Amino acid sequence: MTRIDDVRKTIETTLGTLTPAKAQQLAKGMLEPDARKEQVAKTAGDLLEWSQKNRQRLRDLVRREIRDQLEQIGVASRADLDAVKKRVRELERNAGMTASGRRKTADTSSAPSGAAAGAKKAKTTGATSSRTRTATGPEPAAKNPAGRG
Repeated sequence: MTRIDDVRKTIETTLGTLTPAKAQQLAKGMLEPDARKEQVAKTAGDLLEWSQKNRQRLRDLVRREIRDQLEQIGVASRADLDAVKKRVRELERNAGMTASGRRKTADTSSAPSGAAAGAKKAKTTGATSSRTRTATGPEPAAKNPAGRG
């Protein structure tokens, strides 16, 4: 076996899934031809353990690199998104909003009565929708602030 073959097998062992049979074969190739079975078995076991540790190290390295690259380009992590969602829910709750973004309906006991309710209604109905305007007449022309047109 040449040195290049040894290097290739080492890399394959590190990156690939090393089976016990492949580990046994590698151990036989690495040891002297007259090596005892116990020595070959121990070397094969060491190779399997080494291979598993190196695969785990490689996975950890790739995960760290991906995480670092995502942070560097500004992609939010799951924890960041969860924190933002939690904050939005708190703000909605404090503003009296429901999850759909609508205001919660007020209790009838706390609703203004009589003239105060009528005055409040008159204020809120001052801004009509475009559907209402088209039904009652054309929308007023917007003033052009630049004085053109």
